[in-house]
Amino acid sequence: MKPDDTAIALDKLMVTVRTRLGLAFEGELAAVSSFNQVGPFDVLPEHSNFVTMIAKKLTLHRADGKDEEINVDKGVMMVEKNRVTVFIGIGTL
Repeated sequence: MKPDDTAIALDKLMVTVRTRLGLAFEGELAAVSSFNQVGPFDVLPEHSNFVTMIAKKLTLHRADGKDEEINVDKGVMMVEKNRVTVFIGIGTL
């Protein structure tokens, strides 16, 4: 079974955050938040699939209620089937 085929709990997101230096975060989260051209937005489990440029910050919302913020100058976020992949340090907004 390929990694993309593994089951993900419907109430969580599998999130991967990469920078030019490598892997910054990988794991399950309750939600993620960031900013795009329209303004602030949240990604929750079962969010519709989409791709967006992000800026300002990326907030990782853990299931235990703790949040972690990552500063983002520019980046790309892809959401598909409860998987969120973020590439920080690429693209323009």
